[in-house]
Amino acid sequence: MLDLLVDLKKGKRGAIAKAITMVENDQKESKKLLKKIFKNTGTSIIIGITGPAGAGKSSLINKTVGALKKLGTKPAVLAVDPTSHVTGGAILGDRVRMTESTDSGTYIRSIASRGATGAVSRSLRNSIRVLEYAGFDPIIIESVGAGQTEVEISNIADITVVVFNPNTGDSIQTIKAGLTEIGDIYLVNKSDLSGTNQLFDAVRDFIGDSDRNPSILKTSVKKNTGITEFAKTLKNMMALKKKSKKEKDIERLEEELKDIVLNNIREKIDDMLDSDKTFSKYLKKLQSKDIDPFDAGDKITKSMLK
Repeated sequence: MLDLLVDLKKGKRGAIAKAITMVENDQKESKKLLKKIFKNTGTSIIIGITGPAGAGKSSLINKTVGALKKLGTKPAVLAVDPTSHVTGGAILGDRVRMTESTDSGTYIRSIASRGATGAVSRSLRNSIRVLEYAGFDPIIIESVGAGQTEVEISNIADITVVVFNPNTGDSIQTIKAGLTEIGDIYLVNKSDLSGTNQLFDAVRDFIGDSDRNPSILKTSVKKNTGITEFAKTLKNMMALKKKSKKEKDIERLEEELKDIVLNNIREKIDDMLDSDKTFSKYLKKLQSKDIDPFDAGDKITKSMLK
Protein backbone atom coordinates (compact mmCIF):
# COMPACT_ATOMS: atom_id res chain seq x y z
CA MET A 1 0.00 0.00 0.00
CA LEU A 2 2.86 2.38 0.85
CA ASP A 3 4.43 1.97 -2.60
CA LEU A 4 1.06 2.63 -4.20
CA LEU A 5 0.62 5.84 -2.18
CA VAL A 6 4.11 7.09 -3.09
CA ASP A 7 3.52 6.42 -6.81
CA LEU A 8 0.04 7.94 -6.59
CA LYS A 9 1.43 11.14 -5.11
CA LYS A 10 3.86 11.32 -8.03
CA GLY A 11 0.92 11.02 -10.43
CA LYS A 12 2.16 7.75 -11.98
CA ARG A 13 -0.43 6.42 -14.41
CA GLY A 14 -0.10 2.76 -13.40
CA ALA A 15 -0.69 3.62 -9.74
CA ILE A 16 -3.74 5.76 -10.59
CA ALA A 17 -5.21 2.95 -12.71
CA LYS A 18 -4.61 0.43 -9.95
CA ALA A 19 -6.16 2.68 -7.28
CA ILE A 20 -9.30 3.43 -9.32
CA THR A 21 -9.76 -0.27 -10.11
CA MET A 22 -9.52 -0.91 -6.38
CA VAL A 23 -12.16 1.76 -5.68
CA GLU A 24 -14.51 0.17 -8.21
CA ASN A 25 -14.04 -3.49 -7.38
CA ASP A 26 -12.49 -4.11 -3.96
CA GLN A 27 -14.36 -2.49 -1.10
CA LYS A 28 -12.03 -3.72 1.63
CA GLU A 29 -8.79 -2.52 0.02
CA SER A 30 -10.50 0.64 -1.20
CA LYS A 31 -11.45 1.59 2.37
CA LYS A 32 -7.81 1.21 3.48
CA LEU A 33 -6.62 3.40 0.61
CA LEU A 34 -9.23 6.11 1.18
CA LYS A 35 -8.44 6.31 4.90
CA LYS A 36 -4.85 7.16 3.92
CA ILE A 37 -5.61 9.77 1.25
CA PHE A 38 -8.83 11.38 2.53
CA LYS A 39 -7.18 14.31 4.33
CA ASN A 40 -5.40 15.37 1.15
CA THR A 41 -8.51 15.48 -1.05
CA GLY A 42 -11.38 17.88 -1.67
CA THR A 43 -9.23 20.55 -3.30
CA SER A 44 -9.91 20.15 -7.04
CA ILE A 45 -12.74 21.69 -9.01
CA ILE A 46 -15.05 19.07 -10.52
CA ILE A 47 -16.52 19.89 -13.94
CA GLY A 48 -19.50 17.77 -15.01
CA ILE A 49 -20.15 17.66 -18.76
CA THR A 50 -23.52 16.27 -19.74
CA GLY A 51 -26.17 16.47 -22.45
CA PRO A 52 -28.00 14.23 -24.92
CA ALA A 53 -26.12 11.37 -26.60
CA GLY A 54 -24.62 12.49 -29.91
CA ALA A 55 -23.95 16.03 -28.70
CA GLY A 56 -20.24 15.45 -29.39
CA LYS A 57 -19.11 15.55 -25.76
CA SER A 58 -16.06 13.27 -26.09
CA SER A 59 -14.50 15.12 -29.02
CA LEU A 60 -15.26 18.42 -27.32
CA ILE A 61 -13.58 17.29 -24.07
CA ASN A 62 -10.61 16.04 -26.09
CA LYS A 63 -10.03 19.55 -27.52
CA THR A 64 -10.94 21.43 -24.33
CA VAL A 65 -8.46 19.45 -22.24
CA GLY A 66 -5.68 20.68 -24.54
CA ALA A 67 -6.87 24.28 -24.21
CA LEU A 68 -7.10 23.98 -20.41
CA LYS A 69 -3.53 22.66 -20.24
CA LYS A 70 -2.31 25.70 -22.18
CA LEU A 71 -3.98 27.82 -19.50
CA GLY A 72 -1.77 26.17 -16.88
CA THR A 73 -4.18 23.64 -15.37
CA LYS A 74 -3.71 19.87 -15.01
CA PRO A 75 -7.00 18.22 -16.08
CA ALA A 76 -8.05 14.57 -15.80
CA VAL A 77 -11.18 12.98 -17.28
CA LEU A 78 -13.54 10.34 -15.89
CA ALA A 79 -16.05 9.13 -18.47
CA VAL A 80 -19.09 7.45 -16.91
CA ASP A 81 -20.01 4.86 -19.52
CA PRO A 82 -23.13 2.80 -20.02
CA THR A 83 -22.33 -0.62 -18.65
CA SER A 84 -21.61 -3.42 -21.04
CA HIS A 85 -24.26 -5.93 -19.99
CA VAL A 86 -22.12 -8.87 -20.94
CA THR A 87 -19.02 -8.12 -18.88
CA GLY A 88 -20.25 -5.48 -16.45
CA GLY A 89 -17.30 -3.32 -17.53
CA ALA A 90 -17.40 0.06 -19.21
CA ILE A 91 -17.67 0.40 -22.99
CA LEU A 92 -14.52 2.22 -23.94
CA GLY A 93 -15.71 4.19 -26.98
CA ASP A 94 -14.97 7.45 -25.24
CA ARG A 95 -11.36 6.67 -24.68
CA VAL A 96 -10.92 5.90 -28.35
CA ARG A 97 -12.34 9.31 -29.28
CA MET A 98 -10.07 11.03 -26.78
CA THR A 99 -6.72 9.68 -27.97
CA GLU A 100 -5.36 13.19 -28.54
CA SER A 101 -5.66 14.21 -24.91
CA THR A 102 -4.41 10.84 -23.64
CA ASP A 103 -1.27 11.24 -25.76
CA SER A 104 -0.59 14.62 -24.19
CA GLY A 105 -0.39 13.09 -20.72
CA THR A 106 -3.93 13.77 -19.52
CA TYR A 107 -5.32 10.93 -17.45
CA ILE A 108 -8.55 9.52 -18.92
CA ARG A 109 -10.53 6.69 -17.41
CA SER A 110 -13.90 5.09 -18.14
CA ILE A 111 -16.07 4.11 -15.19
CA ALA A 112 -18.98 1.70 -15.64
CA SER A 113 -22.25 3.25 -14.50
CA ARG A 114 -23.55 -0.23 -13.51
CA GLY A 115 -27.09 1.05 -13.84
CA ALA A 116 -27.56 1.64 -10.12
CA THR A 117 -28.17 5.03 -8.62
CA GLY A 118 -25.81 5.68 -5.79
CA ALA A 119 -23.30 3.24 -7.24
CA VAL A 120 -22.25 5.92 -9.72
CA SER A 121 -21.83 8.44 -6.93
CA ARG A 122 -19.85 6.09 -4.76
CA SER A 123 -17.24 4.98 -7.27
CA LEU A 124 -17.13 8.47 -8.77
CA ARG A 125 -16.55 10.27 -5.47
CA ASN A 126 -13.72 7.96 -4.58
CA SER A 127 -12.17 7.93 -8.06
CA ILE A 128 -12.19 11.74 -7.88
CA ARG A 129 -10.32 11.53 -4.56
CA VAL A 130 -7.66 9.31 -6.13
CA LEU A 131 -7.15 11.84 -8.94
CA GLU A 132 -7.05 14.77 -6.48
CA TYR A 133 -4.40 13.01 -4.43
CA ALA A 134 -2.42 12.50 -7.66
CA GLY A 135 -2.49 16.26 -8.26
CA PHE A 136 -5.12 16.73 -10.99
CA ASP A 137 -7.26 19.87 -11.11
CA PRO A 138 -9.81 20.24 -12.67
CA ILE A 139 -11.36 16.78 -12.87
CA ILE A 140 -13.82 16.50 -15.74
CA ILE A 141 -16.67 14.03 -15.46
CA GLU A 142 -18.43 13.09 -18.69
CA SER A 143 -21.84 11.47 -18.34
CA VAL A 144 -23.49 9.05 -20.72
CA GLY A 145 -26.31 11.54 -21.15
CA ALA A 146 -28.96 9.35 -19.61
CA GLY A 147 -31.43 10.85 -17.15
CA GLN A 148 -30.53 9.88 -13.63
CA THR A 149 -26.76 9.94 -14.10
CA GLU A 150 -26.93 13.56 -15.25
CA VAL A 151 -28.60 14.65 -12.05
CA GLU A 152 -26.18 12.61 -9.93
CA ILE A 153 -23.23 14.18 -11.71
CA SER A 154 -24.60 17.70 -11.23
CA ASN A 155 -24.75 16.92 -7.49
CA ILE A 156 -21.07 15.99 -7.48
CA ALA A 157 -19.82 18.72 -9.86
CA ASP A 158 -18.79 22.26 -8.90
CA ILE A 159 -19.43 23.40 -12.48
CA THR A 160 -22.01 21.71 -14.72
CA VAL A 161 -21.79 22.11 -18.50
CA VAL A 162 -24.75 21.05 -20.65
CA VAL A 163 -23.92 20.33 -24.31
CA PHE A 164 -26.46 20.43 -27.14
CA ASN A 165 -26.07 20.19 -30.88
CA PRO A 166 -28.35 21.44 -33.68
CA ASN A 167 -28.88 17.89 -34.97
CA THR A 168 -31.02 16.68 -32.07
CA GLY A 169 -34.23 17.73 -33.81
CA ASP A 170 -36.19 17.89 -30.59
CA SER A 171 -33.54 20.06 -28.91
CA ILE A 172 -35.98 22.47 -27.35
CA GLN A 173 -37.98 19.59 -25.86
CA THR A 174 -34.74 18.13 -24.56
CA ILE A 175 -33.84 21.48 -23.07
CA LYS A 176 -37.12 21.60 -21.20
CA ALA A 177 -36.65 18.13 -19.78
CA GLY A 178 -34.87 18.99 -16.57
CA LEU A 179 -31.54 20.16 -17.94
CA THR A 180 -32.49 23.79 -17.44
CA GLU A 181 -31.91 23.74 -13.69
CA ILE A 182 -28.46 22.22 -13.60
CA GLY A 183 -26.17 24.08 -16.02
CA ASP A 184 -23.61 26.79 -15.22
CA ILE A 185 -22.55 26.79 -18.87
CA TYR A 186 -24.68 25.80 -21.88
CA LEU A 187 -22.84 24.93 -25.08
CA VAL A 188 -24.24 24.69 -28.56
CA ASN A 189 -21.64 22.30 -29.98
CA LYS A 190 -21.16 21.32 -33.64
CA SER A 191 -21.90 24.98 -34.39
CA ASP A 192 -20.70 24.47 -37.97
CA LEU A 193 -24.07 22.77 -38.64
CA SER A 194 -27.13 24.60 -39.90
CA GLY A 195 -29.74 25.40 -37.25
CA THR A 196 -27.07 26.55 -34.80
CA ASN A 197 -28.31 30.12 -34.49
CA GLN A 198 -31.94 29.09 -33.90
CA LEU A 199 -30.85 26.65 -31.21
CA PHE A 200 -28.53 29.21 -29.63
CA ASP A 201 -31.36 31.78 -29.53
CA ALA A 202 -33.78 29.22 -28.12
CA VAL A 203 -31.34 28.24 -25.36
CA ARG A 204 -30.70 31.91 -24.59
CA ASP A 205 -34.40 32.77 -24.47
CA PHE A 206 -35.35 29.73 -22.46
CA ILE A 207 -32.46 29.50 -20.04
CA GLY A 208 -30.55 32.77 -20.17
CA ASP A 209 -33.17 34.67 -18.17
CA SER A 210 -32.98 32.39 -15.16
CA ASP A 211 -31.69 33.69 -11.81
CA ARG A 212 -28.49 31.70 -12.18
CA ASN A 213 -27.52 33.62 -15.30
CA PRO A 214 -25.50 30.81 -16.96
CA SER A 215 -22.98 31.37 -19.78
CA ILE A 216 -24.21 30.33 -23.23
CA LEU A 217 -21.52 29.61 -25.82
CA LYS A 218 -21.02 28.07 -29.28
CA THR A 219 -18.26 25.57 -30.08
CA SER A 220 -17.21 23.58 -33.10
CA VAL A 221 -14.60 20.84 -32.81
CA LYS A 222 -14.56 20.41 -36.56
CA LYS A 223 -13.68 24.06 -37.20
CA ASN A 224 -11.83 24.41 -33.89
CA THR A 225 -13.85 27.49 -32.94
CA GLY A 226 -15.05 28.57 -29.51
CA ILE A 227 -12.87 26.01 -27.69
CA THR A 228 -10.39 28.54 -26.29
CA GLU A 229 -13.21 30.79 -25.15
CA PHE A 230 -14.91 27.81 -23.47
CA ALA A 231 -11.65 26.84 -21.70
CA LYS A 232 -11.13 30.44 -20.51
CA THR A 233 -14.73 30.60 -19.24
CA LEU A 234 -14.10 27.35 -17.34
CA LYS A 235 -10.86 28.65 -15.85
CA ASN A 236 -12.50 31.90 -14.65
CA MET A 237 -15.41 29.94 -13.23
CA MET A 238 -13.00 27.57 -11.46
CA ALA A 239 -11.47 30.53 -9.62
CA LEU A 240 -14.94 31.73 -8.55
CA LYS A 241 -16.13 28.28 -7.48
CA LYS A 242 -12.98 27.69 -5.39
CA LYS A 243 -14.32 30.38 -3.01
CA SER A 244 -17.69 28.70 -2.43
CA LYS A 245 -16.37 25.13 -2.61
CA LYS A 246 -16.08 24.69 1.19
CA GLU A 247 -19.82 25.30 1.74
CA LYS A 248 -20.79 22.97 -1.07
CA ASP A 249 -18.48 20.26 0.24
CA ILE A 250 -20.05 20.47 3.71
CA GLU A 251 -23.42 19.57 2.13
CA ARG A 252 -21.86 16.86 -0.03
CA LEU A 253 -20.13 15.18 2.88
CA GLU A 254 -23.42 15.13 4.77
CA GLU A 255 -25.09 13.46 1.76
CA GLU A 256 -22.23 10.98 1.46
CA LEU A 257 -22.34 10.08 5.14
CA LYS A 258 -26.10 9.45 4.94
CA ASP A 259 -25.52 7.29 1.85
CA ILE A 260 -22.89 5.21 3.65
CA VAL A 261 -25.01 4.75 6.79
CA LEU A 262 -28.11 3.79 4.76
CA ASN A 263 -26.05 1.40 2.68
CA ASN A 264 -24.59 -0.27 5.77
CA ILE A 265 -28.07 -0.62 7.24
CA ARG A 266 -29.42 -2.02 3.98
CA GLU A 267 -26.69 -4.67 3.88
CA LYS A 268 -27.34 -5.61 7.52
CA ILE A 269 -31.09 -5.87 6.90
CA ASP A 270 -30.56 -8.03 3.79
CA ASP A 271 -28.51 -10.43 5.89
CA MET A 272 -31.10 -10.43 8.67
CA LEU A 273 -34.00 -11.07 6.29
CA ASP A 274 -32.23 -14.05 4.77
CA SER A 275 -32.16 -15.78 8.13
CA ASP A 276 -35.26 -14.26 9.74
CA LYS A 277 -38.01 -16.74 10.67
CA THR A 278 -40.68 -14.03 10.88
CA PHE A 279 -39.82 -12.94 7.35
CA SER A 280 -40.19 -16.44 5.89
CA LYS A 281 -43.41 -17.00 7.88
CA TYR A 282 -45.09 -13.86 6.48
CA LEU A 283 -43.64 -14.42 3.02
CA LYS A 284 -45.44 -17.80 2.87
CA LYS A 285 -48.68 -16.15 4.05
CA LEU A 286 -48.30 -13.46 1.41
CA GLN A 287 -47.61 -16.01 -1.32
CA SER A 288 -50.76 -17.92 -0.41
CA LYS A 289 -52.69 -14.61 -0.30
CA ASP A 290 -53.56 -15.01 3.41
CA ILE A 291 -52.20 -11.53 4.06
CA ASP A 292 -51.63 -8.41 1.95
CA PRO A 293 -48.07 -7.10 1.31
CA PHE A 294 -48.49 -3.96 3.46
CA ASP A 295 -49.63 -5.86 6.52
CA ALA A 296 -46.87 -8.41 6.06
CA GLY A 297 -44.29 -5.62 5.71
CA ASP A 298 -45.49 -3.86 8.87
CA LYS A 299 -45.43 -7.05 10.93
CA ILE A 300 -41.90 -8.00 9.78
CA THR A 301 -40.64 -4.45 10.45
CA LYS A 302 -42.13 -4.46 13.95
CA SER A 303 -40.51 -7.79 14.79
CA MET A 304 -37.11 -6.57 13.55
CA LEU A 305 -37.21 -3.27 15.43
CA LYS A 306 -37.96 -4.82 18.83
